[in-house]
Amino acid sequence: MLAAKIIQGQGIEVIGLHCSTPFDTCAKKMNGDTLQFMRVIGESLGIHVIVMHLGKEFLDIVKNPRHGYGSHVNPCIDCRIFMLKKAYELMLSLQADFIITGEVANQRDMSQHKPTLRMIEKRAGLLGLIVRPLSAKVLPETIPEQKNWIQRDCLFNFNGRNRRPQIELANRLGILNYSQPAGGCLLTDVNNARKIRDLIEHNLFNLEEVALMRIGRHFRLSPCARLIVGRDQKENKVLEDCMREGDYMFTTPDDIAGPCALGRGEFDASILESACKITCYYCDKNDKIDLAIKYRKVPENGFKEMNVFPVVPEELKKLRI
Repeated sequence: MLAAKIIQGQGIEVIGLHCSTPFDTCAKKMNGDTLQFMRVIGESLGIHVIVMHLGKEFLDIVKNPRHGYGSHVNPCIDCRIFMLKKAYELMLSLQADFIITGEVANQRDMSQHKPTLRMIEKRAGLLGLIVRPLSAKVLPETIPEQKNWIQRDCLFNFNGRNRRPQIELANRLGILNYSQPAGGCLLTDVNNARKIRDLIEHNLFNLEEVALMRIGRHFRLSPCARLIVGRDQKENKVLEDCMREGDYMFTTPDDIAGPCALGRGEFDASILESACKITCYYCDKNDKIDLAIKYRKVPENGFKEMNVFPVVPEELKKLRI
């Protein structure tokens, strides 16, 4: 947003591009509606924002990053190269002249050191064509600056992890509704990283399973079976809607408040019992010691019941992904 505003101030038309991945969280305030969130951002800046959804291609990068991971399963360098390549394609189709980003030199450990910024430009086919208005004065001159398309004197010299200069600039430019600087990508979160590694390890890393990753508590019951337990009524409904043929649905007795759980994979009697015990653990048991947990295999209509005690916390912790 800052970069767009700075370049607009030089009388240059700016077109926004948001690359939406299965792991971004930018639209969290609008219940995940990325298009609506980007419309609001575009209106606040007076620009058109194009949303580009990155799906299977992006999963392939997460699974096999050429430049490795950050602290968890975040392939930041490969991600940046991929998004800039997409931006380059859009730049050519729009007959635009160059690309701007909001990056700050040395702010992010993995992808924003000065040599890495240069390498990313080169790998994306954009050497000299990426203007970073917030850090331009601590970086080499770009082609747009050399050709006087933009004035270097009107750009900034931000460098390092301190975000105070950006916040102060946002206030001066009247930008108030911006996202918090931390987070923004589920790949950098330790809990989600465990789920992603589990999906990759068990050859389940696809768009459908990644979408489920955001829902509920996840448990690995065996190499071929897992359980997802809803945390509230909204998640219970989502899990019910996601059930497909062959899945198992677990739920509580009619007089007991508790979760809906989705079982996926190969379930024998022992695995069914484990799933029922986990479901029982999250129920409001109303002073009861054990419960008759209901379950059915989709698309069967009738429920069966299994009387179980809740799983012990030590075992629950071992099974939690």
